[in-house]
Amino acid sequence: MTSARGDLANALFSELLMADQLARNRLSKVLPKGMELSHFGVLNLLVRQQVELSPADLARAFHVTRGAMTNTLAKLEWAGYVHIRPDWDDARRKMVAISPAGRAARDAALAAITPLIDDAVQMLGEERVRQTIPVLRSLRQRLVEEDGL
Repeated sequence: MTSARGDLANALFSELLMADQLARNRLSKVLPKGMELSHFGVLNLLVRQQVELSPADLARAFHVTRGAMTNTLAKLEWAGYVHIRPDWDDARRKMVAISPAGRAARDAALAAITPLIDDAVQMLGEERVRQTIPVLRSLRQRLVEEDGL
């Protein structure tokens, strides 16, 4: 890798990491009391998928360990946001579904973070955001492929 190319890669990842940190901080501050970004992520995925998923499926989707996902799911279950049941076809597995309370909590969280996201899009401009999304998606897909996930 040439020095200029290395500098470009370093600048890209530095900006991505800093933007991620700043975005997470801002979003965490406006989420409903007691909700963490990881909780919102799981609830949001369950709403979007509209099917039950196993804890292993969820761990893969978020690129976290099964232990980390189990911890997140335990908190969500305690809050009444998800239902966890045995898999009827394989008693060793469990299945996770969002509850009505979980759907309401996700909707409240989405309502809380939407103004921040809208402000960011307005500040950058819709056209720049439309141009950026495919680049970020391609980078994410490439990283996933390299990780073998």
